[in-house]
Amino acid sequence: MKILIIQQKMIGDVLTSSILFEVLKKQREDCELHYLINSHTDPVVENHPFIDYFIYCTPEIEKSYLKFASFLKQVRNNKYDVIIDVYGKLSSNLITLFSGAEIKIGYHKKHTSFIYNKGIKRIKKPEKNTSLAIENRLRLLQPLQIDFENIAPKIYLQESEIAEAKRMLESFQIKQSNPLYMISLLGSNPKKTYPASYMAQLLETIVLEKPNAQLLFNYIPKQVKEAKEIYDLCSKETQNHIYFDLFGKSIRAFLGLTSLCHALIGNEGGAVNMAKALNIPTFIIFNPALNKLNWFGDEDTNNNVAVHLADYIEYHEEDYNEAKQNPESYYLKFKPTFIVPKLTAFLKDLK
Repeated sequence: MKILIIQQKMIGDVLTSSILFEVLKKQREDCELHYLINSHTDPVVENHPFIDYFIYCTPEIEKSYLKFASFLKQVRNNKYDVIIDVYGKLSSNLITLFSGAEIKIGYHKKHTSFIYNKGIKRIKKPEKNTSLAIENRLRLLQPLQIDFENIAPKIYLQESEIAEAKRMLESFQIKQSNPLYMISLLGSNPKKTYPASYMAQLLETIVLEKPNAQLLFNYIPKQVKEAKEIYDLCSKETQNHIYFDLFGKSIRAFLGLTSLCHALIGNEGGAVNMAKALNIPTFIIFNPALNKLNWFGDEDTNNNVAVHLADYIEYHEEDYNEAKQNPESYYLKFKPTFIVPKLTAFLKDLK
């Protein structure tokens, strides 16, 4: 059986959807499994042992009707038996529609129900002690009679990548015997980022609790201004613990460095998903507009801690929508004094 799984766009989504391949391969060893993703997300699934082949949707394909039409033909020529569309947007709707696959699986939506002959309804509350992101994805395997198996995403690094990360740490005279924390300073955009002054206070807390802590900032070159703003808000003592110029210049370099850290701390997003896939403990600050249940399940609590404004103040369904419209006002309510006790406990529990 030849199966194509579609998950376009965000790195965290591509990583999370990769669980489907491990479950399928374990229960259907004879399956040939292909993954259609955007080309920039490849680093998080590189070397994945359960994915047989990748199909990349490039920016050029997305910008050209002619190239997208040729892309549809390429997918159809692969003659898939099954399409599993996790993405569920216009581009993947069209890919599924013209694929020629006998079985087309996707999430049930009225306006696309004519495309998918196996429509799966999303659940709104977890039933298997995992996050909704994982549970709803695994539900897409039900039409293939695949039993539910609670599997977390995994990232597969090569020894050479870990060795290179160790060399980078050594070049900055970082001691792996001392606590080393990756700080997820920034969200995917300013509207999903914990305020700079608040983040600086949390960094002060880390250094106070762990006087020999070494802090790495996760940012990309175009975010250096925002990263420097947080650095400048820290005391001189805390700045002495920050290795500002040491950061991964590619996703794989970031992954290598993160794999050597004792924890990742900061904004929810792709970096958190990657750290968890490397089995690194995380302390996550959720965007007030997101429902924590979507990405954080009961099984996460062994090595991970997540905080959301709803944990501390009365919160209603309309608050999530309001937080999308006015994120700054909700973030300002999410004071460091709420977070510090849990952060301190998290640091104490780290081995």
